[in-house]
Amino acid sequence: MTNRDKELSLGQREELLRTLKARFEKNLNRHKGLEWANVQAKLEANTEKMWSLNEMEGTGGEPDVVGYDKKMDEYIFCDCSAESPKGRRSVCYDREALESRKKHKPENSAIDMAAAMGIELLTEEQYRELQKLENFDMKTSSWVQTPTNIRKLGGALFCDRRYDTVFMYHNGAESYYAARGFRGSLRV
Repeated sequence: MTNRDKELSLGQREELLRTLKARFEKNLNRHKGLEWANVQAKLEANTEKMWSLNEMEGTGGEPDVVGYDKKMDEYIFCDCSAESPKGRRSVCYDREALESRKKHKPENSAIDMAAAMGIELLTEEQYRELQKLENFDMKTSSWVQTPTNIRKLGGALFCDRRYDTVFMYHNGAESYYAARGFRGSLRV
């Protein structure tokens, strides 16, 4: 995919900005002290990042601002859908896991989808921070970035929230479930 393919039309950008602004204003608890005008200015200066946010939105992620990195001068967006994004479920962890399956292969992997969208899977730490804002994944689960030593042994990590507690657990990286997807983050 070329950079040209990662451009939204003016109408698409305006619609995305309206959607993001409405979500930002409805969920002020996620980004206390931040101003939408500053976020919008950053977005308008980064059209490729807007394309990635549109991909997050289109797959059911409901991206919203969850932080600001003062040192890097970047706003941090994350998928804030109540459950793991619908358009990103039933995927195994990565390409190696996908290729290792002999039968009943899923259509894609979490790592490949995230890369194609220009986003990153959340780390366990980021996932736990997100859960401090609201309760997410009460019925679903989300793959998270897996350390190399675990992945080399065939495993991958996922998180969810049950019993008012955030759990991190493991599965074979090649596994996939209708209720497991992934959440992404993007810095703008």
